[in-house]
Order: sequence, then structure tokens, then C-alpha cells
Amino acid sequence: MASRPSDKWRAETELEAAELAAGTRSPDQAYAAVLWPESLIARTDAALAAFEGELAALLSASLSTPDDNDVLAVVRRAVLALNAINDQHERDGLTGYETGEREDLCDYIDATLTESRIDVAALATRNGKEPRELIGEWRTW
Repeated sequence: MASRPSDKWRAETELEAAELAAGTRSPDQAYAAVLWPESLIARTDAALAAFEGELAALLSASLSTPDDNDVLAVVRRAVLALNAINDQHERDGLTGYETGEREDLCDYIDATLTESRIDVAALATRNGKEPRELIGEWRTW
């Protein structure tokens, strides 16, 4: 299964906290807790878990390849949830998704679809998009 970006962010944050506590990292070299506050990690993790669950339910309900509209609806809901998380963090004066996180989230969605036997390139082409543009219609982060 594709590794959730939120798992990577949590691991980096925990490692940084341990290094700060041990004195092996100076506070001026600390960045993880600022980039990935726990609220961002937890809410992103929940949104990605919901995406995985919806996709799994869609695939188990379909005897063949699921309908493009159904797949895109699952992706759209996930992207809109991530938009809301990013917007709330920015309104709260916290860091939202930066360039690296954006790329990680896009890659995760593509990898999860691919692991679910959905041909992302074909799905995008059938819907008049390039594979890397699949979520661009809804994404604001």
C-alpha cells in the first residue's frame, strides 16, 4: 500500500523532537513541527484514510473496472477535504501544504489509484486531462 505522506511527516516530527530532547539537534535547525503541526498531520491522515476507505468500497462493489465518474467522485472528495485542511491551517496562521507536501499528496493519490488497479493515465486521458492534472480541477493547495 502507498505510504501516506502524513506518516512520513509524523516520523520526521518525532525524530526531530527526540533529537532536540537529546541535544543532538539545535533549535535553530528545527523545522518539522512548524511544517507539520500535529493538527495538519492528524487531519490529513484522516482525509487519506477516508479516501482509501471510499476507494476500497467502490472497488469491492464493482465487479469490473469502476466507472470513471465514480472514481473521480472519490478523488474529488479527498481533494476537497485536503483543500479544507489547508485553508483552515492557513487561516489559523499555521503552515499549510508547501510544495513538497503538495507533490507528496498528488503522488500518494496517484499511487493509491494505481495500486487499486486503476490506470491513472487512461483515466485522465478519457477525461481530457494529463495524468498529473487529474486532481487540478479541484485542488487549491
